[in-house]
Amino acid sequence: MQATTAPGKSTPATFTDSKYLVTLVFVTSLFMFWGIAITMGDVLNKHFQHVLSLTKTQSAFVQFAIFGAYFVMGIPAGLFMKRFGYKNGVLLGLSLFAIGAFLFVPAAAAVSFTYFGIALFILGCGLSTLETVAHPFVASLGDQRTSDQRINFAQAFNALGAIIGPAIGSYFLLRNNTEGSTDLTSVKTLYIAIGSVIATIAILFSFVKVPALTDPHAAVDPEAANVDVEPGKTLFQHTHFVWAVIAQTFNVAAQGGTWAFFINYGHEKMGFSDATAGNYMVLFMGLMLAGRFVGTFLMRIIAPHTLLAIFAGSNILMCLIITQSLGWPSFIALLMLNFFFSIMFPTIFSLGLKNLGSHTQQAASFISMGVAGGAVFPFLMGMAAEKDVANAYYLPIICYTVIFLFGAKFYKVK
Repeated sequence: MQATTAPGKSTPATFTDSKYLVTLVFVTSLFMFWGIAITMGDVLNKHFQHVLSLTKTQSAFVQFAIFGAYFVMGIPAGLFMKRFGYKNGVLLGLSLFAIGAFLFVPAAAAVSFTYFGIALFILGCGLSTLETVAHPFVASLGDQRTSDQRINFAQAFNALGAIIGPAIGSYFLLRNNTEGSTDLTSVKTLYIAIGSVIATIAILFSFVKVPALTDPHAAVDPEAANVDVEPGKTLFQHTHFVWAVIAQTFNVAAQGGTWAFFINYGHEKMGFSDATAGNYMVLFMGLMLAGRFVGTFLMRIIAPHTLLAIFAGSNILMCLIITQSLGWPSFIALLMLNFFFSIMFPTIFSLGLKNLGSHTQQAASFISMGVAGGAVFPFLMGMAAEKDVANAYYLPIICYTVIFLFGAKFYKVK
């Protein structure tokens, strides 16, 4: 981390140090790959409704399998990372990711939604491990005062993956959907390709040399370095961390439900075909990418917690407009939901890790487990969407209210 010139006097907070650049570039690229996988699940949700004759509520099991894996794998991933280091944690995550993708082949051969659920769960364990490791990994690659900027920058590439995922999924899975078809060949082929790419990335990353993340001889500045300013406290006595876990749970709950039924909203409220609605999802994710870059810039002049509260308040307003079924105004509000959502996950993560010192890896595990909120919420929104998909968007207002409170008050390190 950034050294200081003398005790009590900080050097300027740089984005990162030159020795970390190669590692930062490589780890940042991983954010893109799990972005592809997460959003591919939203396209699978709709595709399985067709080819496996599932209801919206049943198809929400796609999100349950992926996000449920985050709850199961969060603590084991953190323990593995603490024992074997960040690099080996990344390799474990990539390996599980690839295995889960390859298991789509026997699932497609058996035409079994249960088998797909198992494959998605293992894939989700890989994604959980990557998220648990990558966020504190990126945060540690430089001065703590700019960790919010680094994580948001890395998450911008996650948003790029979130654009690529629906584009690929819509092209290969939704473009040629025919009523009554049970053909899963396209699913099998697509996930063989994904598994092969991820396996190759894992092999390449095994050759990357990660420099030491701390200088034991440098003077410690608690503002610049992630040191526990209250070492007598247990992890859960750090209230800003506890609130980060709560906020992240509600944040991903809103994300999981919003993304899962975006295509349904476009089809039912705007009259789009599934393929056209899938193409709009590319724009939807593009706005998240734009929000990440805009947010990273704004954090130079606006405190990250303040910006988080502003964006959460904006999304409460967007949800109210969406629920009114006003045609294009409501659909534009739905698109903008992702712009304001953009900074929430990385900013909550970064704020929750501040000044935890040796608790950091364990804290990352629990914050990643908050992603399990995305396993339950799509079911609730799915039940509401069975009658009217617009009414389902009242539910995320609860989530954004919690996030607003975290950004406005409960982010403080005490």
